Amino acid sequence: MHDFSLRRAICLFVLFTGLLETSLAAVLAIDYGSDWIKASLMKPGLPFDVLLNKDSKRKIQSSVAWKRDDRLFGTDAANLASRFPSDSFTSLKLLQGAPHDSKAVSYFTQISTSDLLESTRSTVSFRQSDGTEWSTEELIAMQLSYVKQLAQSVAGEPVDEVILTVPPYYSQFERDAVIDAVEIAGMRTLALINDGTAVAINYAMTRTFSPTPEYHVIYDAGASSTRATVVSFTAAEDPKTKASYTEISVLGVGFDRSTSGTDLDRRLREILIEKFITQHRRDIRRDKRGMAKLWKEAGRVKAILSANTEAMSIVESVAFDIDFKTKITREQFERACSDLRSRFAKPVYDALANAGLSLDHISSVILTGGSSRTPMVQAAIKAAVGEDRIALNVNADEAAVLGAALRGASLSRQFKTKDIRIFDIAVYDIEASYLSSSTEARNIHSLIFPKGTKYGTRKTLSFKRKEDFSLWLNYKHEVAPGFPREILSAQIGGIAEALGNLTEREAIDPVIKATVTLSESGLVSVNEAVAYGEIKDESLTGRLKGLFGVGSGEQEVLKDKEGSGRDAEGQPLEAHQPAKEKKAKGDKKDMDTIALEVNVASSTLPPMSMAEKRASRSRLRAIDNKEASKQLREEAHNTLEAYLYKLRDLLDDGSDTPFMKCSKPSERQAISQTLGDTVAWLHEEGETADISALWGKRGTLESLERPIVHRYKEIEAFPEALNNSQKWNWSTRLFLTEARSNLSAEAVANIPSKWTSEELDALEAALKGHEVWLNDGVEKQKRTKMNEDPAIETKDMKARAKTLEMHLQRLVKRKAPKVKKSSSSGSEPKQSNSDRQTEHNEL
Repeated sequence: MHDFSLRRAICLFVLFTGLLETSLAAVLAIDYGSDWIKASLMKPGLPFDVLLNKDSKRKIQSSVAWKRDDRLFGTDAANLASRFPSDSFTSLKLLQGAPHDSKAVSYFTQISTSDLLESTRSTVSFRQSDGTEWSTEELIAMQLSYVKQLAQSVAGEPVDEVILTVPPYYSQFERDAVIDAVEIAGMRTLALINDGTAVAINYAMTRTFSPTPEYHVIYDAGASSTRATVVSFTAAEDPKTKASYTEISVLGVGFDRSTSGTDLDRRLREILIEKFITQHRRDIRRDKRGMAKLWKEAGRVKAILSANTEAMSIVESVAFDIDFKTKITREQFERACSDLRSRFAKPVYDALANAGLSLDHISSVILTGGSSRTPMVQAAIKAAVGEDRIALNVNADEAAVLGAALRGASLSRQFKTKDIRIFDIAVYDIEASYLSSSTEARNIHSLIFPKGTKYGTRKTLSFKRKEDFSLWLNYKHEVAPGFPREILSAQIGGIAEALGNLTEREAIDPVIKATVTLSESGLVSVNEAVAYGEIKDESLTGRLKGLFGVGSGEQEVLKDKEGSGRDAEGQPLEAHQPAKEKKAKGDKKDMDTIALEVNVASSTLPPMSMAEKRASRSRLRAIDNKEASKQLREEAHNTLEAYLYKLRDLLDDGSDTPFMKCSKPSERQAISQTLGDTVAWLHEEGETADISALWGKRGTLESLERPIVHRYKEIEAFPEALNNSQKWNWSTRLFLTEARSNLSAEAVANIPSKWTSEELDALEAALKGHEVWLNDGVEKQKRTKMNEDPAIETKDMKARAKTLEMHLQRLVKRKAPKVKKSSSSGSEPKQSNSDRQTEHNEL
């Protein structure tokens, strides 16, 4: 009931109808998890809800697999893992953007039997049993494309824009990998949103807040990690429009990349492995299928232990033709995970510390994520924050995707939604570094985006340089074991020429400025670089402005950011929030800038290049086209096969069936012969035949059956068509009788008539012609046998009856002419015969 009320309330906020035309593009939101994918489609005219899969389920397993040449997704793919472990790929979220030699990859090998390779970009690729290689981005793109197809089938139009949730701890490398997968899937990333922030939006949609901040912790124990996000909710007012809005500010984030539902499954599988080895003295770790079966069983047992204190595990033929059976208690499971209890709670403490708050400030801890239902996890959180603060007032599975959908709707500006403004933050320190130009080459570092910096921040770095140089953006500390610190490098060129230009124009103390942005999706970039200098104005106007203090904006102060923190010329590095440059109100040429060349590159862990993404997109499109062609061929094959069975049954039925009554022996013989030939052809060549051949065979048989079907349909439709024709004959005859009587009476009374006698004569002639044609056809039809073609077609009967109906209705619906008052001469207005004849001819 609560979920229904929540969805109903949200639908009231999202005003679809009456605001936009249906041609506006739809927005897809995807919450891509390690185990499950949830999606929501925002489109005018459609209810706001979670997107259902082909089985009408509200979530899709994050899995793709091959069964020989057949590619499967979701539950179908996950079920194949125990049979085809080398061709089944799950938990791919753990490897998004991960270097091949990172701890994330090492951990993945503990839970998966997949064959991993190092890609040309030093990330991870997979190899199928047939040797085909796929990058992690390509496999994830396949799953996103599958979700896109589901969305398009509901929307009835292409879906090209998507917003995705990501963990707040995702680095630039991981976020780039998500965007690459989206582009390979043929969509455009509207935005990335941290999943805790998305849950906060969902929470705020149906609630009102006061100007006093209200603090909550969004706790997400998911399959891939555990994270906590401290957010504040405040009611605010726009100073310009005076419109009220809800402000959501992220104040602190805590996370643990390795404490997760997946690790619970891994430890539970280890218990099963040890029990198997103890019972059977065989090392099941060497059997890929056996390990895949135990992984699936571990997930099932974990779900049972969440509600029961013990569970029986039975796996038939798990490995080595051995049926495995054992019992596991919740106590055994929790003992194996005892070290995780405190780690599940630690992200809450970290988030509060980063936010500068204590538990006393927190109104509630909102639980989300599938692992939050695990008794051990709930016990750890309750012990950390107190049971009274635990809130279960959002849908733990769907809150993130629904919040992301609402965020996507607001970003697309095609929907009218509740005004919610979010302020998210970076969770890592990001610094800029460059080499000094002095003879003592030293690396200078400056912290430009400290942890906690709001998304959407732009900063400008100023340098005293005379030659081209490189600027690096790095994480100050390692974001995860094995991940590089260097994010990107920017080569700034054209400096000497630009400075020479400014010097010729007598620029004062020119500097180089580079603008760095932390985007709303958590990505850093070097947007532009310019050579900047104040041009001295020696004109009289300029001197007067200088005399009275009117001129350019104040000289910027360059702040020292570290140690000596100065470049080769002794000028400090500046990193500040950019304000609009103040220009002189008079001469706009007092200051000048010259754009410089900026070439950005990622040398350590680069995202996919455009050429690589195009190649991957082509690979996926080729698979899609091949699968579509195969599906069409299979449909044609199945349709032909079903049609052959149908004809065979018709030929084998008794003599009293419509088919037998309406067919001639020669026709049945021809069908029987062609049927036999087609059945033999289908058995011999049907598996390799193309679509045109399959449809051609069916077309040949249909041409033989069609006359028989036509006769039967004509026999069935004849009574109704005859009744309709006779009805209009009777109606027309009745009208003529009354019309002629009225015409005589009106003539005696000298009243203008609605019809002329010529019009009535023409209608009567049409009636008689129709009656003669119909009676003649009916008499012939009576003498026609059921297996002979009809003497009169029902379509002709309907067409002729329609013509007579229109002729009659034209006269019936005519309005009577108005009787004008007598003129002084006493003459009566009359409708001329020529007017009536013209109208009659128009019939």
